[in-house]
Amino acid sequence: MFNRPALTAYERANKRRENLNRTSSCRRKIGKNLSCWFIFGVILNVTACSVFSSDHLVPVGVAKIDITPSYSVRLNGYANRQRESEGVYQQIWAKALAIGFDDHPVVLITVDNCGVPASVSDVVAARIGKKTGLLRRQIAICSSHTHCAPMLTGVLPLLYGEPIPKQQQANIDRYTRELTDKLVHVSLLALAQRKPSHIGWTVGEAKFAVNRRRKKTAPVDHSLPMLKVTDQKGNIRAILVRYACHATTVFGDFNRICGDWPGYAQSAIERDFPGAIALVSIGCGADAKPNRQKKIEHARQHGEEIAGEARRLIHQNRFHSLNGKITARIDEIELPFAPLPTRQEWFKRSASTHKQTAYHAKVYLQRLDRGESLPTSVKLPIQTWIFGDDLAMLFVGGEVVVDYQLRLNRLFDSSRIWVNAYANDVPCYIASERLLKEGGYEPDTSMIYYDRPTQFAPGVEDRIINTVSRLLPLNYRVPRK
Repeated sequence: MFNRPALTAYERANKRRENLNRTSSCRRKIGKNLSCWFIFGVILNVTACSVFSSDHLVPVGVAKIDITPSYSVRLNGYANRQRESEGVYQQIWAKALAIGFDDHPVVLITVDNCGVPASVSDVVAARIGKKTGLLRRQIAICSSHTHCAPMLTGVLPLLYGEPIPKQQQANIDRYTRELTDKLVHVSLLALAQRKPSHIGWTVGEAKFAVNRRRKKTAPVDHSLPMLKVTDQKGNIRAILVRYACHATTVFGDFNRICGDWPGYAQSAIERDFPGAIALVSIGCGADAKPNRQKKIEHARQHGEEIAGEARRLIHQNRFHSLNGKITARIDEIELPFAPLPTRQEWFKRSASTHKQTAYHAKVYLQRLDRGESLPTSVKLPIQTWIFGDDLAMLFVGGEVVVDYQLRLNRLFDSSRIWVNAYANDVPCYIASERLLKEGGYEPDTSMIYYDRPTQFAPGVEDRIINTVSRLLPLNYRVPRK
């Protein structure tokens, strides 16, 4: 259907481990899966090719698990929170969607959290791979970026401008371990619960996102791609939506666990379609915010807007069918930093009246005093799932700004492109060339909270776009005029 590119360096580096995982699990999978898929295979063969080609029956499994902690833990996202969480306003969830036959299924995990790091994602993928034979490229983890979920080890570690107390860090580490276990568990549940289903996707719109740098003039992405899974009787089993907006409806003085608008969107969709599981991922909305903020009621309203559009799209019923033939790829690229500050510059910054700036500089001075080498780049994962000629789903790590979506829309067929950000890792903001020139929070100040030494060097946008271009098939590109 399209030319299959050569393996990326990242894939080659993991090939030996993945092959070992696949080989060791093969015998287990044959015995475990032969009986359950034999009946499905017989059905497909008896009804000949017409069922697969017209109805596109695909094995799909979906599952969810409560990830709300039973104890207080520091919440991530806002620097002014000095205490651990003070209760639960809304439960938070991890959900998994497993799609495809046993020769090449994929698993999408969505998590109500500010950011799931590579240190967790890679462990989750490795453990799933050990049990099932799935490769790293077949597993994607997307964070909702709610600022009212527990902090995870290593994510925004310098956010508070001071060391985290030992007991608080112990609770953060505990929750990180527990979440890792639950992400593995919910993925295995989804894989085990696969049954013949129909998959369709379409695109709607929601209007509450605004650009937080220049509300009236700067760009924003209001598109709402949606994937729907139904069983053979037409009952909805799963709904996945993606929207490009920060989950920052409530501010830092709200110190209770809550999913923000993604959490309310999920609960409203599941209310409207009993028995279905709703999943939310975030697009290139790192420089977008909700147009109404501060009150928890605003988060509920934004969630209801998403759910209302989902209802409209389902009632309209103009979905493009997907047949489950998926080609998955993944790569990891280096994004270089600009020249690092000198020791003298670090020393000057350590006297800043801005708490986080001063603490950041002191941490780096201590590292230099210990003889440590400071990082000159950061790794960024980029993953693609290609559903034949019908849809290219991208997963890009980090807090990705809207300029990337706009540029990809110009280079590729925007009617067949679905871009998820905050995927597999959230190492920092991923600013565009425009924002690097403008300066400000996303390219500069935010790097302090993420424990990065400075902003990116010019050219990172081209590095990312070139990698995406290499991973996507030629037939998705817009012909040059």
